[in-house]
Amino acid sequence: MPSAKDVLRKIPPVDRLLEALDAAGEAAAAPRALVVDAVRSAVEAARERLRSHPDAETTEDALRDAILADARARLQGLARPHFRKVINATGIILHTALGRAVLARQAVDRISRELAGYSLLQADPDTGRRSRRDQRIEDLLCRLTGCEAATVVNNNAAATMIVLNTVAAGREVIVSRGQLVEIGGSFRLPEMMAASGARLVEVGTTNKTHPRDYENAVTDQTAAILRVHPSNYKIYGFTSEVPLETLREIADRHGLALIDDLGAGPLIDFAKYGFPKEPTLPESVRAGADLATSSADKLIGASQGGIILGRKKWVDAVRKSPLARVLRVGKLTLAALEATLTLFLDEPTALREVPTNRMLFRDLASLDAQARRLAEALQARTGDAADVEVLDGSSQLGSGSLPTHDIPTRVAAVAPRAVTVDDLARRLRLGDPPVFARIQNDRLLLDPRTLQEGDEATLVEAVARALR
Repeated sequence: MPSAKDVLRKIPPVDRLLEALDAAGEAAAAPRALVVDAVRSAVEAARERLRSHPDAETTEDALRDAILADARARLQGLARPHFRKVINATGIILHTALGRAVLARQAVDRISRELAGYSLLQADPDTGRRSRRDQRIEDLLCRLTGCEAATVVNNNAAATMIVLNTVAAGREVIVSRGQLVEIGGSFRLPEMMAASGARLVEVGTTNKTHPRDYENAVTDQTAAILRVHPSNYKIYGFTSEVPLETLREIADRHGLALIDDLGAGPLIDFAKYGFPKEPTLPESVRAGADLATSSADKLIGASQGGIILGRKKWVDAVRKSPLARVLRVGKLTLAALEATLTLFLDEPTALREVPTNRMLFRDLASLDAQARRLAEALQARTGDAADVEVLDGSSQLGSGSLPTHDIPTRVAAVAPRAVTVDDLARRLRLGDPPVFARIQNDRLLLDPRTLQEGDEATLVEAVARALR
């Protein structure tokens, strides 16, 4: 039996392996440091394998080829961007792990066309002086919601933090116990409030809170009343909560600020199109919120951001906060938000051009037709490797928006024969481009609702390749 030392001598020197990659022209396109790192990592991995199994029979040529193959794979992984296009076949429209809202074509074009070089971010062309970078966003939000003023930070959690810190640092904020939410990423309202410097005062119960609960909680240390939309859950049955209009009356009687955290914060009332009622930003303004906050992506469909709007007095105070610079957004976010908000100036245009809305409103007939095309193409390409059929399914909006509401869809269901469905899903995720789908009842479900233009043929090829 060969010793471990004898086996390790079969590993070629790093220089010789680099020469082999150079001779094959496989290293020219990558930075030299990445090539060297890939080869050294592959060599070290080979050493570990041989130390663990020194009695494994292998020739020097076979070992060399295996190390080179490993180095090529590592090099490809190092050179490939992590933030890259994926195919979302899950049917979850706002998939947090896959980048949430798909940007409208107009937003992508705006970034590509206007931001390739220098851009007008914070300069007044008329005077040549420095200006406010959020001025255009404020103008659009005022027009769309009727608010007096508006600004934007990097997400809605940041919006909540800076608003609470500005309005109530060192003082009390009253919140219903039914609204002490925890959402994705371990965001918990009580902890966020403590970090902002405000002191939480809980009122009511989990399922019922009345106007008197707020009235009885007011002290000379109270700064504000906060309403929080639960976003990713619903409470049904024996429940009641206080309308924002009533909270406005209570706040006025006691000289308090009224803050409304809407979470997804739609600009359009989706209830009139048959979806569950979600509070909108214009409704919050009309009901009298001093400050309303929401996500800029989710139901608006721009890039990640946190919208803050309401009365000019309070928005100006938020802008003066030391946190404003910490949480401010850059030119890419502003350009995407401007292009997306512009689409909402005409509601039919927003429903047609904002991808979130377009996917949400797809009719069942078109989904059925696409699911059948996928199934027929997959069955033709894969033959006996899998059974494919079209089934009823459910899509979701995702990211805490329209919780508990399943959206009817049609899916192409793939039941592989030679591999497990988990292995098939993993192969698809590791492909190029990566494909993400759902697993249910030992079938891989491909929901056409979240496929983008040009995805269909690529998806069929990816599944066929993974089944091989």
